[in-house]
Amino acid sequence: MTELLTSAQMRAIEADAIATGHVSGLEMMEAAGSGVVAAILAWRDGRDGPLSLHGKLPRFFGQTVETGASAVVLCGPGNNGGDGFVIGRLLHRAGWAVEVFLLGDPEALRGDARTNYEHWLEIGDVRPLSDCTSDRWIKQTLVVDALFGTGLTRHLPDVVENVLMATANCPRVAVDVPSGLCADRGVVLSERSLPAAHLTVTFHRPKLGHLLADGPTQCGALAVADIGLAARGIAPFKHDQVVSEAVPSDLRKQQGHKYSHGHALVLSGGVGRGGAARLAARAALRVGAGAVTIGCPPAAMIENAAQLNAIMLQAVGDVGALDAILDDSRINALCVGPGFGLSEDRADKLHALLKSGRAAVIDADALTLLSKDADLRGALHGKCVLTPHAGEFARLFPDLADAMDSTPDRNKTEIVRMAAADVGCVVVFKGADTVIADPTGTCCVNASAYHRAAPWLATAGSGDVLAGLIAGLMARGVTPWDAAQTGAWLHTESAVSFGPGLIAEDLPEELPNVLQNIAS
Repeated sequence: MTELLTSAQMRAIEADAIATGHVSGLEMMEAAGSGVVAAILAWRDGRDGPLSLHGKLPRFFGQTVETGASAVVLCGPGNNGGDGFVIGRLLHRAGWAVEVFLLGDPEALRGDARTNYEHWLEIGDVRPLSDCTSDRWIKQTLVVDALFGTGLTRHLPDVVENVLMATANCPRVAVDVPSGLCADRGVVLSERSLPAAHLTVTFHRPKLGHLLADGPTQCGALAVADIGLAARGIAPFKHDQVVSEAVPSDLRKQQGHKYSHGHALVLSGGVGRGGAARLAARAALRVGAGAVTIGCPPAAMIENAAQLNAIMLQAVGDVGALDAILDDSRINALCVGPGFGLSEDRADKLHALLKSGRAAVIDADALTLLSKDADLRGALHGKCVLTPHAGEFARLFPDLADAMDSTPDRNKTEIVRMAAADVGCVVVFKGADTVIADPTGTCCVNASAYHRAAPWLATAGSGDVLAGLIAGLMARGVTPWDAAQTGAWLHTESAVSFGPGLIAEDLPEELPNVLQNIAS
């Protein structure tokens, strides 16, 4: 589990460290520059070096050590620019040819940034950023983007965008965040399509924007460097903090019979609409639910029986038949929505499931039913887990979806927290940057990014598998919050383990390999 910080939280941690005398601002700036240079040199030599949360870097296409190396360092007017002056000085010490450009008036530099600017002047000159034009640079020149860091909340100045575009074909390292990327929301603060970094080196902890929205694409690979704060740690986990995915504990079974490990009921749609429920049921069984039953309309029994073996079947005609099935106290987890349908009788069945008070995953069609019926929404309880994708989230929480798109200070984690508080249960807002929150404000980001990138998860049925994983875990007695977080982690890990060519049916079958790796 890794804590993810907002820019304000990072500033507060730094300010506290300075105020208590643990480390000075100048020492942190030196450590930041050293961390960036260490990552650059590791990349150059084909090593991961200090990278701790990273994707695959492309081969460094700078010049060889024998023929020399060159770098252009683009410095901004604040502390990010101060880091840039340190980077330039340390690269020069390592034998690189370095040119430094500054946005703004040098006389306006203050504090630690001013100090490191003056240190650089002992080595070379500093030229205006506007002098950095495209005809000066060749592909072998490394560009260090130290223009704007985590505090940026507005569009970039034209001169910055022009320089970034002019050096688009150069290998690029971003300091803290690529200039133009919002560190809290992960959105690009420009109307132009800015070039991405190949490597981003941030400090102390990843920021939310590194994992949300456009962040992973803009950052390239991500390194996290210590700047003297690691020994201090950060505050214990609180509701206003966010964590990245946590590797689950051993999920092996110890002893007992099948019902000792729970019984999940998955409701299915009618004839020709059972595939999604079968995917969910298979996932629930693979993740360790002792028994899984699909409940389907009588007319769909033969179709489902022809494709199922270990998964049991029950005919569910009307609500009365469903109530009779729910009289079996061994059924302790429910999954409803995949291929379920939107008719009135489906709404009645959903209400019966919610009224039972059992742990329940609400997905797909069931989410649409919730969005249309205030009484159904009111029947939600603390054992429910909602798993909407973006469209379903907008139907369920239209005001919150609008706020996420239109309010600059609202990121996805805050919006999902508000959604979970509104409905009183866990919400899993699916996507490449899946965000999970519970009604207390506890929040987690499970990003399929960097070393966990799995774009092949964008395939029909993968969300049904996720719903089944969560339901299966809850059948085993895992809490809704832990089941949601663990299910999302297993979902991504199974996709990464399988690789390209994945279809939804492959996910449950890859799960044993993932579980074995956890246990070993």
